[in-house]
Amino acid sequence: MKTEVLELDRNNIDEKIIKKAASLINEGELVAFPTETVYGLGADGLNDKACQKIFKAKHRPADNPLILHISDLEMLEKLVDDIKETDKALFKLWPGPLTLIFKKSKLIPDSVTAGGDTVAIRYPSDKIANRLIATANTPIAAPSANISGRPSPTNAADVFFDMDSTIPMILDGGESNIGIESTVLDLSEDVPVILRPGFYTFEFLKEIIPDVRLDDSLVDASVRPKSPGQKYKHYAPKAKMKVFVGQGAKDYIYNLANSYKEKSYRVGILGFEDSKEIFKDFNFISFGDRNDLSTMSHVLFSALRQMDRMDVDIILAEGVKENHLGKSIMNRMKKSAAGDVNYIGDK
Repeated sequence: MKTEVLELDRNNIDEKIIKKAASLINEGELVAFPTETVYGLGADGLNDKACQKIFKAKHRPADNPLILHISDLEMLEKLVDDIKETDKALFKLWPGPLTLIFKKSKLIPDSVTAGGDTVAIRYPSDKIANRLIATANTPIAAPSANISGRPSPTNAADVFFDMDSTIPMILDGGESNIGIESTVLDLSEDVPVILRPGFYTFEFLKEIIPDVRLDDSLVDASVRPKSPGQKYKHYAPKAKMKVFVGQGAKDYIYNLANSYKEKSYRVGILGFEDSKEIFKDFNFISFGDRNDLSTMSHVLFSALRQMDRMDVDIILAEGVKENHLGKSIMNRMKKSAAGDVNYIGDK
């Protein structure tokens, strides 16, 4: 299968391209497309056979449910059984990087929910994503457009690397704005629970729904995750990765990097702009200003993929405090490093 890559300008969307992509969705095929978080691998969310193609293309475990993407609130009403009045306070964050979990309607195939009784719904703000869903006139199931376990793609080139000759079309809308996946909030129980932190943080959501809490697996690493999407190893680069957090992290990484270099390791460093000079003799990628975590979240996954292209043997990375957006970033870094996170000095 030849994969066609078609460029789109978010400010001047070519409707012919959108209609071509929507036709593929309606025919039960897969289309990769940009969202404000990462690129998604889309299929008709009400077509069981089409959704099964997602699992095959990604090598994704069948027990890992999919997120359905909608283009308006009217579409939501057909997909869920119960919307509580308290849930509606969160609709002001839509469209945007927030996934809400509800009790599902009978309309949704089991392949989407992995046989469960709940469904995850997102209303993306990206103009290309929104136009594609509206034109296809069906909710689009779309996990990240990568091979499962690899870093999520934030540009079309990374999608092409993983999906070339596997899917018929990739819509290239340039870089995703946010760079990490949406916050996932479970509204199906009495108390709202954050299953995956993202752009909308725990602290931010608590201002809207005071009783919101973090899933136990996000607080205590020994607790078994509730959702398959929270499984431990994820976003993994090819090389082994170690993360270091604390005031002494930069110096510790420098000494460790030199010890690896003496053993002829190709060392990759992920650090902040103020660390650039100290690591000038290594393969270094900047997270930007350490006081602006939005840049870090934007470049994290692309940096991991760039490390793969550099063919490094070991990746040493600076981490951050686990509050606000730092909680979401460290959630991804922990999984990228298979839990190898080390605290140096004062956290």
